[in-house]
Amino acid sequence: MNETNAMSGESDKSFIILLLLSIFLGTLGIDRFYLGKIGTGILKLFTAGGLGVWYLIDLIIIATGNMKDADGQVVSSAGNVKVDIQS
Repeated sequence: MNETNAMSGESDKSFIILLLLSIFLGTLGIDRFYLGKIGTGILKLFTAGGLGVWYLIDLIIIATGNMKDADGQVVSSAGNVKVDIQS
């Protein structure tokens, strides 16, 4: 993680990649592995996404921009947008 993200509380993980992983491979726990949450990724894998319930809850949390990575940093949908305005 870079210093800018550490200070802002935002993860360096991509929101779009996380969302796509969750939609297509969420029942296998791939989204959790991507976030660095290996333990819950394995649990999600062996329970088929908590029989779909855990999968749906994670999908909602990700879509609303409230999912955190293993370091506790929020994976924001705004991402690392930098605006440089020069006058």
